Amino acid sequence: MNDFEEKTLSSKKIYDGRVVKLVVDDVLLPNGKPSKREIVKHSGAVAVVAVTKEEKLVLVKQFRKALEKTTLEIPAGKLEAGEQPLECATRELEEETGYRAKSLKPLYSFYTSPGFADEIIHLFWAEDLEQGVVHLDHDEFIELVEYSIDECFAAIKEKKICDAKTILAVHLWKQRNQRS
Repeated sequence: MNDFEEKTLSSKKIYDGRVVKLVVDDVLLPNGKPSKREIVKHSGAVAVVAVTKEEKLVLVKQFRKALEKTTLEIPAGKLEAGEQPLECATRELEEETGYRAKSLKPLYSFYTSPGFADEIIHLFWAEDLEQGVVHLDHDEFIELVEYSIDECFAAIKEKKICDAKTILAVHLWKQRNQRS
C-alpha cells in the first residue's frame, strides 16, 4: 500500500472552526512531483440505528444548511474532546430522540469522504429502547419521526433520506430482518 503514499512537505492551517478545521498540505507524489491537498479535519462522530419494538426506525427530521433542505437521518452527533464513541452514542440518542438503549453494540466505523476529509463515524445498534426525555442543544431544531422499513425505502427513493449513514442503517436493518 505504501507505493502510493504521499509525503507531506508542509501543512498550513487555513481555518479552525467549532466543527471542522481546514488545512492545506504540500505533498510529494509517488512519482516525485509536488501537489497540494486540501483536507477537512474532524473530531469524528457517532450514529445510532435504533429500532422500536413496533419495528420502526427512529429518525430525526432536520434542516441541513449544506444541502439547503430538510432530511431524515438516524440520530448522530460529533464526538466531544476526549469522549469515547459509546459514551457519545448514548448521549446523542437520548439528547435527540429521548430514547435510552439498554444495550448499544458497535457495528462499523467508516470514513465519510476520505478524498478530502478525515471524519470517521462510529455506527452503533441500539437494543431494548426505553422512552426518556429529549435534550436538544440550543442550536438544534429537529423533529422525531419513526418509519417502517417500507417507509424508509420510499423516503430513500424520494431523496428524503439522502445521507450515507442513514441509507447504510436502513440496509443493515433490512439485512438483519432477512436473517431472523
